[in-house]
Amino acid sequence: MVAKAEIEDTYAEAFAGIFCRLIVTADEKRTLCSAAEDSTATPSVVIGRVEGGVEKWLSENETPDQRKGAILQFWGAINRKTPFADSLKKFETELSYRIRQDILVKPFTAVFDALPEAEGKLDMMTRVGHCGDGYEWVEKRHGREVIVVPLMVPDFIIERYLGYARGVMGANFWVMCKTKEAMKQAGEKALEAIHKINGVITPFDVCSAGSKPETRFPSIGPTTNHPYCPSLKERLDKGFMVPEGVHYIPEIVINGTSMESVKEAMKAGIEAVLNVDGVVRISAGNYGGKLGEFKIHLRELFL
Repeated sequence: MVAKAEIEDTYAEAFAGIFCRLIVTADEKRTLCSAAEDSTATPSVVIGRVEGGVEKWLSENETPDQRKGAILQFWGAINRKTPFADSLKKFETELSYRIRQDILVKPFTAVFDALPEAEGKLDMMTRVGHCGDGYEWVEKRHGREVIVVPLMVPDFIIERYLGYARGVMGANFWVMCKTKEAMKQAGEKALEAIHKINGVITPFDVCSAGSKPETRFPSIGPTTNHPYCPSLKERLDKGFMVPEGVHYIPEIVINGTSMESVKEAMKAGIEAVLNVDGVVRISAGNYGGKLGEFKIHLRELFL
């Protein structure tokens, strides 16, 4: 069957990042969902913070403490102009904020490492364990070395050493749609397909705000990718890049533990939307090498 939508001969630009892969567990599904979603809710690498996503939900027989859980990924950018140790230190600090403010504060939550083949380990005592104000302690639970942080609703458990590694961030594709209904349907189908692939997350899910490296307002970080904003058709004298009849261009961003998993997820997401009524073209964000060192050519995914 011939696809209704065209895959543009272009590439997505991606870059290397640091990630941790964690298991979060809780007594109740509501608490688990709150901890997982709150801690990964703000995709903010573009403004120098950390971002994350839910990779997979786990049943009781898939977690260290036999409670319901989720695998979360947290990501930080690598500054290619400074030593890697500087980027790692910043990532560790930002990661600790997410754990402390969004997971530790939820009753009866626990955090375990889920990265067996790590490049290195982060000691959680200094930035998370010491939330116990010196009353925290270390012990063995579930075959792992954990920190017990005493709380008013006792207690928070975190594995002392969390693994980190380097992966691929910012891979993306754009879905050019004629109608709002096409955009909604394509977004749902893309995410459903992508989330079946191990090792990847979609930090923005369906993103309405594709950006660009250049900006007239550097103090706020990346700003709108104006040539691709349908509402600017009458205001741009030149450089308007939206195809005729296209009124919505959602972006799907993918981070993954390996280039292979990222490419597999991109292919699955694109395949899922090619025959949605109202989807006319698949494209991607690239910036002439200004953003990242990796180029993922869309058509090559299907060779």
